[in-house]
Amino acid sequence: MANDIDSQKCAAYRTNFGDAGLIEGDIAAIGNADLPRERPDLAWASFPCQDLSLAGARGGIRAERSGTFFAFWRLVEALIAKGAGPKVIVIENVLGLLTSNGGRDFQIVVELMASAGYAISASILDAKQFTPQSRPRLFIYAFSSDAPPKHIMRSTPAHNALPPALEKAVANLPNAAHKRWIWFETPSPQTRRNIRFSDIVEWDEAHWHSKDQTEALIDMMTERQRTRIEKMIRHGARRAGAAFRRTRIENGAAKQRVEARFDGIAGCLRTPAGGSSRQIVLAIENGKVRSRLLTPREAALLMGLPDDYILPENATAALKLCGDGVCVPVVRWIAENVLEPALKKRTLRKKAA
Repeated sequence: MANDIDSQKCAAYRTNFGDAGLIEGDIAAIGNADLPRERPDLAWASFPCQDLSLAGARGGIRAERSGTFFAFWRLVEALIAKGAGPKVIVIENVLGLLTSNGGRDFQIVVELMASAGYAISASILDAKQFTPQSRPRLFIYAFSSDAPPKHIMRSTPAHNALPPALEKAVANLPNAAHKRWIWFETPSPQTRRNIRFSDIVEWDEAHWHSKDQTEALIDMMTERQRTRIEKMIRHGARRAGAAFRRTRIENGAAKQRVEARFDGIAGCLRTPAGGSSRQIVLAIENGKVRSRLLTPREAALLMGLPDDYILPENATAALKLCGDGVCVPVVRWIAENVLEPALKKRTLRKKAA
C-alpha cells in the first residue's frame, strides 16, 4: 500500500511501479477497509516538514501540514487493534523535529510508539554520505517484540558518534518513553559516496543564462566569493558549483545574496515553491563562468534515482517530486543494515521506489 495526495507524484508512481496498492488522496480519508489484510513488515511515513523545518514557520507537529503524522498514526493504531501491527515503523523528517516546540514534537512521536509497545531508536543520516547533496535527515525506528535489531543493539550510546541534538532529545524523554528507548550502532557509511557534483552536471544542457544574467548573479555574491571564482577561472580547471539566493541581514538591512559552494556537494534540494528555492548551477570551464537552474534529471541524480526512473514531464512537478523525496541510497543502506536483519529478511535488490 502507498499513499500521496499529490496527483503528479501519484502519476509518476504509476508510471514507474504500476497502480497496485496506490491510494491517491488525503491520508485522513483512508479508512480501515483500505488497510492491508496481512500484517505488514514495514510502515514508513515521510510527512510534510514545513512546520518543523528551520526554514519554515515552525508551527509544530500539530500544525496543518506536519499534522498529517496523526492521520498516519491512526492507521497504525487500526492495524494494531486488529492484531496486525507493523513489525517495524520508520518516521523520516528534517532534524527540526528534534527541537520544534522545545522538543515536545519529538517526544509526542516517541511516546505514541512506546505506548503501543514498540522499542524505539533513531539515527541521523546525510545524503552527502551517498550522493553529492547535503541533506541531513532524522530517522526514527520502532521495533515490535518479534523484530528486535539485536545485530546492532548496545546497552549504552556510542557518544563519540552521537549527534548532540539527538542525545539531548532522548535525555529529555519522559520516563515511560525513555524505558522503551534502545541504542544501536551501525557500520559507518562515510566512505560510500564516490562522485562529485560536477559528475552529475549536464555540461551540454542547452538552457544556460545569458552573460548578463550570470554576471548579475556573481555581483550578488560577497567579495570573498567573487575572488574565489576569479581564482578558479585563472586556474583553468573545469569546476561546477551549486548556489542559492538567500536574504541576509547586513548592517541592519536585508540584502539578497547568491551563496555558492564548490566543495563537490550541492545544497539540500527544495521544492520549487519560489525563485529562491531553485538551486543554481555555476559552471567554470575554458576561462568562463556559465549559470543556469538545476535540471530535473540532475535533481534526480542527487537523490540517487536510477537513470531509468521516469520523471514527470513537467519540470516543476519533477523538481517537487525530488525535493520532497527521500534519498534512495540512504533508504537502501537503512534497509540493509537495520530493517532487513531485524525482520530476518534476505537483502533484495529492487528498483528504487
